[in-house]
Amino acid sequence: MKVVWVAYPGGPTAKEVPELLGCAENALGLKEFVRQQGHELVTTSETGPGLEPLLQDATVVIATPFWPAYITRERLAKMPNVQLLLTAGVGSDHFDLAAAAERGLTVGEVTGSNVVSVAEHVLMQVLILVRNFVPAYLDVVGGGWDIAKIAGRSHDLEGKTVGIVGMGRIGQRVALRLRPFDVRVVYYDNRRLTTAEEEVLGVRYLALDALLPVCDVISINAPLTPATDRLFDRARLARMKRGAYLVNTARGRIVDTDALVAAVKSGHLAGYAGDVWYPQPAPKDHPWRSMPNHAMTPHVSGTTLEAQRRYADGIRDCLARFFAGKPLDRDYLIVENGKFVSPSYSYAFT
Repeated sequence: MKVVWVAYPGGPTAKEVPELLGCAENALGLKEFVRQQGHELVTTSETGPGLEPLLQDATVVIATPFWPAYITRERLAKMPNVQLLLTAGVGSDHFDLAAAAERGLTVGEVTGSNVVSVAEHVLMQVLILVRNFVPAYLDVVGGGWDIAKIAGRSHDLEGKTVGIVGMGRIGQRVALRLRPFDVRVVYYDNRRLTTAEEEVLGVRYLALDALLPVCDVISINAPLTPATDRLFDRARLARMKRGAYLVNTARGRIVDTDALVAAVKSGHLAGYAGDVWYPQPAPKDHPWRSMPNHAMTPHVSGTTLEAQRRYADGIRDCLARFFAGKPLDRDYLIVENGKFVSPSYSYAFT
C-alpha cells in the first residue's frame, strides 16, 4: 500500500527543528510507523504536474491546507487505487469532495486540531491592524521615529464593534478572546446559536448585510463553499463601514482579490490582514503582497508547533484505523465510503 504525503518543504529548518512535523521531510513523524505496518510512504513538496506520477498508484493521499495539493476530479480519475484522502489540519476544499464521494472514497480531516492556533492569530492580526503596528515596526527598522505618521492611524480596540462571519469552533474562540477588550461583538452564520450560547459568548446575531455597515473590524472564519466563494465581492466590500478593517484566516477565495485591492487603495477599508491566499502558495506578483495597509502572512495561523503535533497525532490515528480495516473516528470523517457524514461539508453533496 502506498501513502503519499504532500507538504511544504522544510529545508534546513526540518533538521534544526524536529518538532516541525508538518513539513515534507519530517512527514508528521510517521515514516517509521508506516514502514512498520508494511507500507510505503512517499513524501513530496510537488503540487504541480510532477505530483501526478506519484498519485497514480497511491492508496492514501495526505495533504495540508498550508501547501495544498489540489486533488481535482481530473486527478482522481487517474488514481485507480486511491481509497482514502486525509487533510493534516482543518479545511479540505483542496479535495474535490463531490468527486471523491462519487468514487466511494473516504475523506477525513483532523477536526479541532488548530482552532486555538487560528483564533490566536486572528486576535493578533486584529490588534496589528488597529494599532498600526506594521508601519511602526518598519519605521524603527529603517532608523526612523515618525510618531505623528504612525499615531495618525492608530486606534484603541476598546469600544469598537467587531463582526465575526462564521461562528463555528474558531469563530466562537475568537469571540471569547475578544471579551476582555470591551468590544461589542456581532456575528453572522447560516446557523444561529441558541440564546444561551450567545449569552456565554457575549455576541448578538445580525444578518450579513446588516452586519457589514456597523462593524469597525470583521473577522472571516467560515469554510470555503459555493455559498462563500467570493462572498466578500465588490458590492459587499462597499457595504462595509468606511475605515473598517477586514481579517481573513478562512480561505482566500472568500474575498474577491481585485475588489479588495481597490477597496484598500481607495481608503474605503483601512486595512486587511490574514494568512490565506488564492492560489497557494501565492505567486510573487499576487496583488495582495503589494497593496497598502496590509498585514498578510503566509498560511501559518493553524500550523504552530503545538497544532502540528495535534494534527500529526490525528493522522496517525486515521492511518492506524485504516490499516487495521477499522472506520475512522467519527469526528474526523467528512465522507465515509462515498457517503457524506459531516454537516460542515454538506454543500458538496447538494
